[in-house]
Amino acid sequence: MSNILELVGRDRPLFVSDISKHEEVLSAIVSSSRFLVIGGAGSIGQAVTREIFKREPKALHVVDISENNVVELVRDIRSTLGYIKGDFRTFAIDCGKPEFGALMQWSGGYDYVLNLSALKHVRSEKDPFTLMRLIEVNILNTISTLALAKAAGAVKYFCVSTDKAANPVNMMGASKRIMEMFLMRASLEMPISTARFANVAFSDGSLLHGFNQRFSKRQPISAPNDVRRYFVTPQESGELCLMSCLLGENRDIFFPKLSEHLHLTTFSDIAVRYLAELGYEAYECATEDEARDRAPELIAKKQWPCYFFSSDTTGEKDFEEFFTANEVLDMDRFDSVGVIKNAPIFDDKKLQHFINTIEAMRHQPTWDKPEIVALFNAMIPDFAHMETGKYLDGRM
Repeated sequence: MSNILELVGRDRPLFVSDISKHEEVLSAIVSSSRFLVIGGAGSIGQAVTREIFKREPKALHVVDISENNVVELVRDIRSTLGYIKGDFRTFAIDCGKPEFGALMQWSGGYDYVLNLSALKHVRSEKDPFTLMRLIEVNILNTISTLALAKAAGAVKYFCVSTDKAANPVNMMGASKRIMEMFLMRASLEMPISTARFANVAFSDGSLLHGFNQRFSKRQPISAPNDVRRYFVTPQESGELCLMSCLLGENRDIFFPKLSEHLHLTTFSDIAVRYLAELGYEAYECATEDEARDRAPELIAKKQWPCYFFSSDTTGEKDFEEFFTANEVLDMDRFDSVGVIKNAPIFDDKKLQHFINTIEAMRHQPTWDKPEIVALFNAMIPDFAHMETGKYLDGRM
């Protein structure tokens, strides 16, 4: 889309002043350092990779499980930013498999390791098998890659979190909250920072990215009209991660400050603006069936069939928040970024119980969702898991 900012209801980018103020420091660190970006071909990973690449690092290696996305990342960078003198390489491997450990041994080490890999969809909790994969990616792989980074002499480990980790109501957000607990323990042995931020507009697999898919396939657009969310652009997500990694102190969690420049907006409102930019009027249908059946007729008249609905699926939070009432904040260091200041508080026995329980489940022939939910409740006593029995796979 030509102007993502306008589509999400904003008229200016968030982090221009902070990036400008710290550009000399950011560029100096990048140009003298070696970087590994894990999950670097996803939407946020690509944005982070671009931010590092354009500042001329000594080495930039990118790992991602998606071979196709890795290829597109390279094509995109070559077609826009071109080339650098530093060592830029990509590897289509899984950070949870032996090949990743072999890469770490071969590489000679990295100064900064940034982990952007994640299962980010609330829909991933619909069954116990995808849910276990979510735990593996969001928690277990974080633990293992952090250990490898430390062993290889990294000076800093960055791992992306989510706003949904603040008072989580779904398993995805809770998994990131548990991940943050493990990061607090690991922070005693090496510096760590992270970031929580809002939805990344038009990121892979997101509802807004789905608008692009529906439009290209001439299919109806479906969106909730009561869920209001904050959105950052892909570039803003990359900037926030880079600032947290390079400027954050040990255990810092960066997040965008709420201001007149960051607005809550509904998915349905974005859909209307999106279609208008493409020259179509959003035509609201009463049912999914009507939207599907009338698609050819309406599209021919420059109207696009839309089905807007009230959300009732599992894990949808009524509002978004980046921090909780009992977290210590630094709101003065940056113009547009707030910082959560964490002490290294964790329950080692509880963390080990989590690992032992998950490993025991994974050695069983199968497992069920309630036992995983019970474990999450034990880890996060105030976890308000919102189970409705309805999931996003049941939506158009």
